[in-house]
Amino acid sequence: MSPALPVPPSSDTIRRALAEFSVAVDDTQIQQIQRYMALLLKWNDAMNLTAIQDPLEILYRHFCESMFGAALLPVGHGRLADVGSGGGFPGLPLKILRPDLEVCLIESNVKKATFLAEVVRELGLPGARVLVSRYEELGEEIAPLDVACSRALGDFGRFLSWAASERIGARTVVLWIGGRDLDEARSSKDWGWYEPVAIPQSLRRFILVGTHAEAPTE
Repeated sequence: MSPALPVPPSSDTIRRALAEFSVAVDDTQIQQIQRYMALLLKWNDAMNLTAIQDPLEILYRHFCESMFGAALLPVGHGRLADVGSGGGFPGLPLKILRPDLEVCLIESNVKKATFLAEVVRELGLPGARVLVSRYEELGEEIAPLDVACSRALGDFGRFLSWAASERIGARTVVLWIGGRDLDEARSSKDWGWYEPVAIPQSLRRFILVGTHAEAPTE
């Protein structure tokens, strides 16, 4: 007999945790978080979606940190691409919190992309789609972008050049990033960088926002 899967946190626990990140959610959004996490725990048993096993740690590290970035997004609607989405972070939590966003989840791993499509279907998230591709190969399928974002991305230079290219036309990039990688990311001259914002409850993890140097101002 297989061991019982961990259970997602209660509604009260989720609400309190997100409040520590200054994020408010309604009952429907809490239910979506719980269903999403249940799927994540189930599928993670068969594939490596996250190294974190504890539901409370998953809540804080993945959901709270992703949703914290919503306050830094320049738009409440528009088109956002989550590059290298993996288990769906930050794109799906942002979609749950900002349902008017059009979210493109870009993932080259077919098994992970299948998981993402199942979450989108199970949660009934209109305006969210999964693209099975390397991001460098995409252009008109997702352009123009209001926001290109990524979490735990390795090659910042390639990503930032791609996002700034004419075929993508991203106006803003948002990176969930470790403190030791800030200088590397900010070395890109295609973007004007805001001061990094420290993520609550984290050890030197930040959200870094950049605006394309040639993006028109409102």
